[in-house]
Amino acid sequence: MLAALRCHARPQIVLTRHLRSRRYASTIKFDFQDPLSSKELLLPEELEIQETARAYCQERLLTGVLDGYRDEHYDRNILKEMGSLGLLGATIPTHGCAGVSSVAYGLIAKEVERVDSGYRSGMSVQSSLVMGPIYEHGTSEQKDKYLPLLRDGVMVGCFGLTEPNHGSDPGSMETTAKPHPSKKGFYSLSGAKTWITNSPIADLVLVWAKLQETGKIRGFLIERDRCPPGTLETPAIKHKNGLRASITGMIHLDDCPVPEENMLQVEGLKGPFSCLNSARYGIAFGTMGALEDCIERARTYALDRKQFNNPLAKYQLIQKKLSDAVTDAAYGTLSAIQVGRLKDRGMVAPEMISMIKRQNCDRALVGARALQEIFGGNAASDEYHIGRHVANLFVVQTYEGQSDIHSLIIGKGITGIPAFS
Repeated sequence: MLAALRCHARPQIVLTRHLRSRRYASTIKFDFQDPLSSKELLLPEELEIQETARAYCQERLLTGVLDGYRDEHYDRNILKEMGSLGLLGATIPTHGCAGVSSVAYGLIAKEVERVDSGYRSGMSVQSSLVMGPIYEHGTSEQKDKYLPLLRDGVMVGCFGLTEPNHGSDPGSMETTAKPHPSKKGFYSLSGAKTWITNSPIADLVLVWAKLQETGKIRGFLIERDRCPPGTLETPAIKHKNGLRASITGMIHLDDCPVPEENMLQVEGLKGPFSCLNSARYGIAFGTMGALEDCIERARTYALDRKQFNNPLAKYQLIQKKLSDAVTDAAYGTLSAIQVGRLKDRGMVAPEMISMIKRQNCDRALVGARALQEIFGGNAASDEYHIGRHVANLFVVQTYEGQSDIHSLIIGKGITGIPAFS
């Protein structure tokens, strides 16, 4: 036995010598902006895409975000600008779209949300919730007709699933579709949707409705300019507490005629849920951008602001808040990269998406709220941006599945028992 141990010891000695030849970890400078060196996991083209998105967002979006937030104004030209850079429908490999990886799309979302969650929401709806279902479930005619226009931001789309009486329970939707009584080859849609990003400015309205004949849920592509007066209304929802730099509204349908050829080729909730999973992935990555912006702003403020003859950054409570937030941002980014890689390999379970959406949204909100305290009373001024991020992140934590709902999705995956009813 002693001889065996000696045999095993020799490789250990070689390994120890090999490690000694390397740089000691203590000589590596800690980068608070990338604490766990997540960039080492990114491909060169993904880093280039992130840099392109960051340059656009910082030079174009950041300069107008305060006015947009104060006035509840969203400039639809933003989508045209994003389209010109290839940022819309970026994961789609056809119809002139960029065809990039899920991680690259997540990095785009991260840079947009670093400026404002509302801007990311507008992009996410266009890319994941309108272009995505058309690419996944549309006919070849629908793809050829709509994807190029949506890709360029010339056409703006919205996604209508949530209803006034049914948010977390879309299976109970009341919006119905029935054969049109006087137009052969058309369906007549009636019902209401609410909290719909982009709806007041949308040219293409994707609505999920129950077929009156069968009760099956189907998706319909409604072109605004083909609707008779009074059959489609999309009033804006004003005086929001968050996401004020994006535009949100309702969808009112009153016997709205829609050609049968505009129906998506998917039945049931798997249609909207498949789209939502892609959007939720972008949210999980995007919230890390908002949290990172909060970290940088709080760190700068803590270093510049002096109290009791010392910078705020000297005090333990300040460093604790920064440490917690930096850790959450690092872990959240790593988890999003991992799930993105699995997604592109067809190895993602829906519970994985729920896990990172829930965790990253929750931790971004907790971190932003804690960092807000560093600013004291100045946090009440929108010029410091931190309060805007906090208000936005509350909404982001709530929509596309509030965290408690995602807990139940994960819980079902753990136990095999649904807890929704």
